[in-house]
This record gives sequence, C-alpha cells and structure tokens, in this order.
Amino acid sequence: MADWKIISGGVTAAQGFRAAGIAAGLKPSGAKDLAAIVSDVDAIAAGVFTTTQVRAACVDYSHQKLQGKAPRARAILCNAGQANAATGEAGWADAVESAEQFGQAMAIPVDRILLASTGVIGQRIKIKEFIDGIPTLVSSLSEDGGADAAQAIITTDLVTKEIAIEAQFGDRTVRMGGTSKGSGMIHPNMATMLGFVTCDAAVSSGLWQEMLSRAADKSFNQITVDGDTSTNDTLYALANGQSRTPAITSPGPDADKLEAMLTFVCQHLAKAIARDGEGATCLVEVEVTGADSDDDARKVARTIAGSSLVKSAIFGRDPNWGRIAAAAGRAGVRFSQDTLAVTLGEFALMKNGQPLEFDRDAASKYLKATAEDGEYLKTDTVKIGVSVGIGSGSGIAWGCDLSYDYVRINAEYTT
Repeated sequence: MADWKIISGGVTAAQGFRAAGIAAGLKPSGAKDLAAIVSDVDAIAAGVFTTTQVRAACVDYSHQKLQGKAPRARAILCNAGQANAATGEAGWADAVESAEQFGQAMAIPVDRILLASTGVIGQRIKIKEFIDGIPTLVSSLSEDGGADAAQAIITTDLVTKEIAIEAQFGDRTVRMGGTSKGSGMIHPNMATMLGFVTCDAAVSSGLWQEMLSRAADKSFNQITVDGDTSTNDTLYALANGQSRTPAITSPGPDADKLEAMLTFVCQHLAKAIARDGEGATCLVEVEVTGADSDDDARKVARTIAGSSLVKSAIFGRDPNWGRIAAAAGRAGVRFSQDTLAVTLGEFALMKNGQPLEFDRDAASKYLKATAEDGEYLKTDTVKIGVSVGIGSGSGIAWGCDLSYDYVRINAEYTT
C-alpha cells in the first residue's frame, strides 16, 4: 500500500500555490486558453523538455532560465491555441514580452517565470489578446484555481487531467499536485504534452532535477499515441518548501519517498494522456519482464505500445499476438525468441517461443469489454504482458488503440 493518499486540489493542493485559467481570446472556440500557476515564494525548479531539434520559443526560453547551480521559479505561464514554434525571431520576441508583462503585473522578477505553449505549429501567439488577458489572469489567481488552469491548457483533449496526493514526513504533511495536457502527437522523448507538478517539500535543486528526470523516464517517456514527438513538450516541477519539513538534500528514505510520490503523480498524468489519445477507445498497458535491464524492458514495451499494427488490432478487437511478438523483436533489444511469452489479459497466447491454444472468441470479447463502438469509455485497460527471458529487467509503457477517428481529427486539424 502506498505511503500517500489521493486528495483534491490539483496543482493548488500544495501549500503556497495559486492558479488560474481564463479565456483570453487565443482559441477560436472562446474556451479558456491562458493559465498561470504561481508560488507565493521562490521554488526550486526542475524541467524536462522535448528532444526534437525543432523547438518552440517557450522551450528554449525556459531551458535557459533553468540553467545554473540552483534554478528557482515563482510562476508557470501557459497559453493554448498557438504553439509559437517555428516562428523565428518574432516568436522569440513574443515569448519574452509575455514573460515581461506577466512579471510586471505580478511584481516578480522575469527570470523567475517559466513559459509553456501548446497549439498549432507555425502560429505565433496572439500577443495582443495574451497581454490584454494578463490583468484578468492575475486577479483570478486563487488557491482553488487548479481546475481552471487544467482546463485552460488543453487543446484536442476530451478531458482535463489532474491529481494531488499527500503523505506524512515525520509530524508534517507534504502535498504534491499536478496537471497535464496531451492527446495527439504523443511519443517518447518526450510526448506532445505539457506537465506541471507542484510540491511544498523542501529539497535541494540537484536532487529535485534528478528525481524529475527519472520520473519522466518512467512515465511521460513511456507513453505513445501516434509515434510523433512535439516541438513544445515541457515538464516542470516546483518545490517551494512551504510544508516546513526538513530539507531533503541527499539520498535516503525521505528522498526515496518523495521521488516515489513524484513518479506516481507523473505516471497518473501520463496514463491519463494515453487514455485520452485522439480517437482512442481504450488505454493499452504493456508490461515487459525478463529483460537484461530496466532500460531494455522499457524499450521493448514502448515499441509494442507504439506499433500501428498492434494498435489497429486492438481497435479491431483482434487478438493477433503475432503483431505483439513482431514488435518485441524489432525493438533493438537482444533476446532469444525461444524464451518469448505473450499474454493478453488473462489469456496466455505464447510461451517459450511457441504458440498456445486459446479461446479466440473469448479473447476478442476481452478486448471488446474495454470499449464500446462509438463510445469513449476511458475506464478500462487492455493489458499486454511480454516476457523476453529470465533477466531482472522490467518496464511498463502505455498507449491506446488506433481508430478511424484519429485520422479524421488530424486530417481536419487546421481546416
């Protein structure tokens, strides 16, 4: 049983954080499109970003802000509607101006502001609407604003994504909250997503960054929807110390516990993104065991979860385990096919590299039980198990099925 419990509040569950989300006119729909998450005091800041060579201005801007010995931040400022990626010097100027204007309105140093954007690549921020919305955004900041912020950062998402937990550290309570967005252009390193985590623990900068990087490898870097990586992927974590717990400055039980909480929050948000994949009808969880290392196992799991053939078979309710075996074999991880085993839910399909007799109709019904045609039932999970040997390495990846609606959504994305 976990050492923490789930609570309400999202990113404002942790002490000393406020948030807001408003409609500034950045989205044609008129929906909320401008969000801020603010710490009352300087927070230790950590970040993980997209690895693509084509990056949005906000990514390069914020990456610069997080350089140095002990980076700190007071606020995360996020717009939805325009990605401000591949927008050249003008896009960079828009990013700088948005941070400067928000800093002036909040009376906080501009170098304490981190930026994030999401939307259509190649479109600059609607900077006038953005700037005009800042006073309302600032006045809307509250300790109950997490849900509004979660709403304001989404694009093609069908649902908002939030989580908050708390745990005891000695005689004090530490709280951690998070929100994310993502539905399409999702693939590791990183997926097209934004993720923001807040925490009121006190932790050293280097340790916090190491924790976040490891948590990302076990969560956001283990999800896939369509094999595409974005220009804007950003994951931030802020820890402001307002729980008044002793500072965690070195490895040990408290550090392990805090990292476990961070990993849980990131995995919850990552799975919510995969479950909400564009056009998806179910979440797919692939667990790989028996590898020589955890890295190898995660690589095999990612390859299976990202296979278009596997995803299509799941959407068609076809227990075609051959596609799973083929994807495992091309993952770039060495193993003997004589040790390969594959399961689908409770159905054993392959063992010791040999096919097994199984009830195909029942297996198909297992897949159908996870979703109903024409309905978006995001509550159930297709579970695929793969063993590649007798090693101690294990890993999990999450994805979704590939439906007709995915093509429709993306064929009409800018039209």
